[in-house]
Amino acid sequence: MIEGGSTRSGSGGLTYGMVGGGEGSFIGGVHRKAIALDGLALIQAGCFSRDPAITRFTGEALGVADDRLYADATEMAKKEAARSDGIDFVVIVTPNASHYSIARTFLQAGINVVCDKPLCFEIAEAEELIALAKAKDLLFCVTYTYTGYPAVKQARAMVASGELGDIRFINAEYAQEWLATPLEASGQRQAAWRTDPAQTGKSNCVGDIGSHVENLVHYISGLKISRLCARLDIFLPGRVLDDNASIMVEYEGGAKGLYWSSQIAIGSDNALRIRVYGSKGSLEWAQENPNYLKVAMLGKPGEVWSRGRDPFVAHAQGFSRIPSGHPEGYFEAFANVYAAFCRTLLARVEKRPIAAEEMDFQTVANGLEGVTFISKCVESSRKGSVWVHLD
Repeated sequence: MIEGGSTRSGSGGLTYGMVGGGEGSFIGGVHRKAIALDGLALIQAGCFSRDPAITRFTGEALGVADDRLYADATEMAKKEAARSDGIDFVVIVTPNASHYSIARTFLQAGINVVCDKPLCFEIAEAEELIALAKAKDLLFCVTYTYTGYPAVKQARAMVASGELGDIRFINAEYAQEWLATPLEASGQRQAAWRTDPAQTGKSNCVGDIGSHVENLVHYISGLKISRLCARLDIFLPGRVLDDNASIMVEYEGGAKGLYWSSQIAIGSDNALRIRVYGSKGSLEWAQENPNYLKVAMLGKPGEVWSRGRDPFVAHAQGFSRIPSGHPEGYFEAFANVYAAFCRTLLARVEKRPIAAEEMDFQTVANGLEGVTFISKCVESSRKGSVWVHLD
């Protein structure tokens, strides 16, 4: 399938390049398909692999010109920045270890950045990227996918409006089974790099999926964690990084929370779920059934709200793409993240004002929150599951 072309779209759309995401990559294809759903940006450049042959093969399949296929990110950033038709933003879909250096390289070249999570390994690195993006006046999106679902946006609006009252307790979990066996020993690429601290960082389970729990809770509730107590487990012999984690949290203002993330939960596919309990009501959302939001108000029968049928707030409904009963899922959520980012970037390019509500994507600051969360969970667990403060 041809996704690229030789020029910008006739409507004046954006262009982007990608680092990583070559042949055999799962997440690179997800990003490209999500961007393509709305036609707001075309792929024009890439360094898809450290192997030049894979970069050439992938670039040819995507319709990227030969002179815009690069040997490494540094060459790509330098040459794209020098072109009059250079890319408007870069998408970074490499293993975690290279996120920081690649993002810094493109920011220094004056190119807007979209990066997979986690943003980087260390808090100081994230703070440097924030400062650099601010100094260069560049947009920086971190792709926390699950914020893109309309039902999640509806949940956020309900909490913000006070419909649930004062938030008392949040329970969130993300359970998978895919690492219940030593899959990394078989040579499976995803398992191999995610369980390798040199590539994935100081945490596997919390870094990979626990960070989604943290971000989803913050996005919906707006609450900031003041301190946490974490136990990171390694259940399979020979592993050096966590494959299961239990985390107690306390939020500023007094609310409490309990998080669980696991990659050894047999019977679980991609079971991300959140329950928010307030003084007036509660809500529940599950990623595997994402078009529905369970709502219960004190003294009233419980309800199940349907995306596309029931009266979501205008902003949440604006991200709904097809009628009720036609399932929207992962690709659409990813596309919604990119739609918000690209529309914001287009407004900046065209020097048009844009409402704050429309800038509904997770930024490099949210990336810092995720890195801080991961680091503090690891610190707490290593110290014997003690309470640690996040400030």
